Formats: sequence, C-alpha cells, structure tokens
Amino acid sequence: MADIKYEITETIGAISENNKGWSKELNLISWNDRAPKYDLRDWSPEHEKMGKGITLSKEELIKLKELLNGLDL
Repeated sequence: MADIKYEITETIGAISENNKGWSKELNLISWNDRAPKYDLRDWSPEHEKMGKGITLSKEELIKLKELLNGLDL
C-alpha cells in the first residue's frame, strides 16, 4: 500500500473524544500535496494514526451545513 501524505493546515475543532484518547475532529487537510479539503475523522492523540473519515470540498461542506440547519433537533 502506498504511503499517504497529509498535512493538517487548519484545526477547526473536536466534536468528541473516546476513552482511549482518540478524538473526532473537523480539520482542513492537504492530502498528497493537493489543495486542502475539509475532513471529519477520528485521530489518535498525537495525530500519528487516523480512522476512516469523510473529506468534503467547501461547496459540499456548505451544502451539509444547509441540510443540518434544516433539521429539527
């Protein structure tokens, strides 16, 4: 499996943390030297390991925000 290069260019915030110290975070990340995208996934405390996540463009994040704003929570 090829190495995946990533750089967290902006930490937006943590949504939750589990009992092992991993946190679900929204960050702006550059994957393999490409333009940064919004990324939501679990990270180990030092960001050396990551879980599965979802990566969104700015337009997709805006649409997701609109959808969430429409929910009756």
